[in-house]
Amino acid sequence: MTKTLKTLMLSGAAIAAFTGFAHADAHSGITACLITKTDTNPFFVKMREGAVAAAEAAGITLQTYAGAIDGDVESQVAAVETCIAAGASGILITPSDSRALAPVITQAREAGLLVIALDTPFEPADTADATFATDNFEAGRLIGAWAAATLGDAAADALIATLDLNASEVSVDYLRNQGFLTGFGIEVNDPTDIGDEDDPRIVGSDVTNGNAEGGRTAMENLLQINPGINVVYTINEPAAAGAYEALNAFGLADQALIVSVDGGCPGVRDVAAGIIGATSMQFPLRMASLGIEAIVAHATNGTMPQNSEGLDFYNTGVMLVTDQPVEGIESITSDEALELCWG
Repeated sequence: MTKTLKTLMLSGAAIAAFTGFAHADAHSGITACLITKTDTNPFFVKMREGAVAAAEAAGITLQTYAGAIDGDVESQVAAVETCIAAGASGILITPSDSRALAPVITQAREAGLLVIALDTPFEPADTADATFATDNFEAGRLIGAWAAATLGDAAADALIATLDLNASEVSVDYLRNQGFLTGFGIEVNDPTDIGDEDDPRIVGSDVTNGNAEGGRTAMENLLQINPGINVVYTINEPAAAGAYEALNAFGLADQALIVSVDGGCPGVRDVAAGIIGATSMQFPLRMASLGIEAIVAHATNGTMPQNSEGLDFYNTGVMLVTDQPVEGIESITSDEALELCWG
């Protein structure tokens, strides 16, 4: 385990210290809600596991909700309204649309609920009381820098496909995308607008809804534009798995370097198998468990979540996973990552 990751885990323990979980009986009247984008993506499954474990340890009631697919705003709005009506103390939410959900989140806060965004920041970020998430731009930058360094001089003539999330311009989507392009050395014209770049190396972008079927379809569409694509950025590892299926079906599996974000065990195994060249590992269990602890603290004594710098953003960490390390970019191997992965 790297020194960086050890530091992150230690800082998490320090943040948890103020919650007083030894007195779980005193928290029996507290209810928290977890609202994820879906309940099928392994990332959100692990997030739910973290929330459930933390809620049990604290002796509080946890209600969980999820959208049918990534981008299902209506289900998330209904879940927030249910939590308000139920008198919940706080909500943990991974917003499917970080702008469209702002009005109902404002209603929740006005009703006295603590609202914490997990994984995906709201826009503006202060729509929620705090955000516990990966630095998604950095996650993208790491895989972009790795891809450019791996290609070396050939990066100047790369043909790049970006497989993104959906058309809603969710912050997690454009931050990872623009981080990747920046790491690769491509100038970003608008950091909040996917597809605004004019670099000739970018063949095109398509949406995946963060799943394998979407990744496969998006990759097929982009290969119709240019079958010479040799660098593929994907929003997450399920999308990467679908992209690989499409490339393999076209007989191009050895042509393209695939990079992604997540760090789930299936994705890490794909790194070990050479399907994914590198991925940025996130820590969803940590996001959820810290979020539950923050809700308990606020419900108990009014404490507002703040990090060591007094800010309302907690960077829950990111690690590059690859079996082809490059000089100047810290990374761990797939074997090391299998001891830390989820799903």
